[in-house]
Amino acid sequence: MTAVPAAGQQIELNEQLQQHELPMDVRINMPWGYVVGRWYGNRQVRPILALHGWLDNLGTWNELLPLLPKHLGVLCIDLPGHGFSSKLPEGIAYHFVDYLCVILRIMEEYGWQKVSLMAHSMSAMLCFIFASLYPHRLDMLISIDIVKTRYRKPPSQIDYLRTNIERYMVEDERFANAKREEPPAYTWQELEYVLHKGSAGSVPLENCHHILHRNVAKSTKYPDKYYFSRDGRCKYYFEFHTSPPFAAELARTIRNVPYCVIKGSESNFIDGESQEVIDILRSNNPHFELHEVHGTHHVHLNNAKGVAEIINPFIMHHRPPHLETWTVDEQEELPEVVQKFALAVDEAENVKRRKRKSNL
Repeated sequence: MTAVPAAGQQIELNEQLQQHELPMDVRINMPWGYVVGRWYGNRQVRPILALHGWLDNLGTWNELLPLLPKHLGVLCIDLPGHGFSSKLPEGIAYHFVDYLCVILRIMEEYGWQKVSLMAHSMSAMLCFIFASLYPHRLDMLISIDIVKTRYRKPPSQIDYLRTNIERYMVEDERFANAKREEPPAYTWQELEYVLHKGSAGSVPLENCHHILHRNVAKSTKYPDKYYFSRDGRCKYYFEFHTSPPFAAELARTIRNVPYCVIKGSESNFIDGESQEVIDILRSNNPHFELHEVHGTHHVHLNNAKGVAEIINPFIMHHRPPHLETWTVDEQEELPEVVQKFALAVDEAENVKRRKRKSNL
C-alpha cells in the first residue's frame, strides 16, 4: 500500500516543486570575478548549459525556454563581459580560449563529468572546438546557425588582426574612462534601433528587449535614458581561426556525440564553406543532424516554436527523462517515451517478484 501524504505535507511538497520550477539566479566565481547565470526548471539533474552569441546575453533564450521539455533544467549564463557577468580587468583583451575555459570551470564548479550544451552563433563556434577537444565529456550539443569556426584568407586575416588590435586599444581606454564618466546615453527606442541595425536586422525591433534588458543600465544623468553596460572590448575579442584542413581535422575527432545543428533559412552563416565540415560530421558521427528552420540568424528567438519542434525530439532521444525527475502539469499526460519506460520498469519488477515466489 502506498502512503498518502497528509494535507500539510502535500502543500509543502507542492511548494518545493514550484520553487524548483522558478528560475534561480546563480553566481559562479571565476579567477577574475564571476559569471552570472539563471537556472530554469528542474534542478534535480544536470541541466543543459546554454551559451549566447556575440554581444548578446542569456536573454536570447527567453522565447525558446518555455517550449523545451520539462524534465531537464537549462542553466543559461552571461559570458564574461556580457550581461551581468563581471568584466575582465583593464588592459586584458578577450580571447576565444577564455570562453572555452568558462565551460570547463562551470563543469568543475558543479562536479559534472559530462556536459550538455546549447549554443548560438559565437558560442556555437566555441562548442565546435569544445566538442573536438573533449568529445568524451560532451553528451549532447545543440548549435544554432553556426557549425564551425571562422576562416579568413591570409591577407584578410592580417587586416583583421591589425584593425582588431587598434580598435581594442580604443575600447580599453573607453573602459578606463567609464569608471570616471558615464558612457553616452540613449532613449529606449534608440537602443532598440541600434541593436536591430547592429544585428543586420536579425533581431527585430519587437524582440530587442530580450537582449537589451541585461546589456544596458539606467543613466544617472538623464531621466528616461540608458547606456550600454556590457564591455565594449568584447566587440573586438580575438577569435579562434581555423584553416579548412584544420577545421576538417577537428570535425573528424567528433564521433558518437549527439550533435544537432539548426540553420536559419534567411541566414548565410552556414554556407558552402561549411560543407566539408558538415560532410565529415555526417559520415563520422551517426548522431549528427542538420535542419533548416525559417528565420534569421536569431532563429531561436524569432521562431522559437519552429526550433523547439526540432530540438525537443532530439533532447528526448538523447537525454530522456527518468521517472523520479519528471514533473507534469495538472491533467497533463506523461510523454510516450516515459510511459514506455515505466512499463518496462514495471515488467522488470514483476519478473523479479515471480522469481522470488518461485524460490520460496
